[in-house]
Amino acid sequence: MTGPALSGTQTAILAAYTELIEELGSDDVSYRVIARRAGIAERTVFRNYPTRVDLLLATAAWIEATLFAREESRSIFDVPLAIREAMERYDARPELAHVVAETAMRGVSGAAPSPGRAQLERLLDAEVPVLDPARRREIVAALSHLDSVGTWVTFRREFGMDGRDIADAAAWAAEAVLDGIRDRVTPA
Repeated sequence: MTGPALSGTQTAILAAYTELIEELGSDDVSYRVIARRAGIAERTVFRNYPTRVDLLLATAAWIEATLFAREESRSIFDVPLAIREAMERYDARPELAHVVAETAMRGVSGAAPSPGRAQLERLLDAEVPVLDPARRREIVAALSHLDSVGTWVTFRREFGMDGRDIADAAAWAAEAVLDGIRDRVTPA
């Protein structure tokens, strides 16, 4: 997830809010408490993030770009392992995972529900260029969905799964998506 560069003040605000989310939850944090934690004036928080939605979206994007960041996969067939590792990171910081998922699911401007889509498309173009467009779209859609904090939240809330089970299920599902194209790889 890339966007405009953040100022030092904005980074301090987002880092402070992130810490407070883990300590108190996202609903129980006032601008005054965020300002105190960041070592700035409350007015500075408002100037940078005039509404709670602005602050929440910016914080979710910052969390994804910093705390949940990961290296790009080198092969489309490495994606299941990357998904497994992402699920483990979400499980280690559940309060933050919920915040990221909620902002992505809102569909509001600024939230990026599928930040890895372009990477998946590049990998498929390089490794399996013979895929017809409909099959390619299905694979990208399935992997994008599996490779999301929303999947982690669903597995956790709806199925009551623990961290290892979530990572196993998501990686297994990603492998199943890719099984049908393994024999179509174009040699490098």
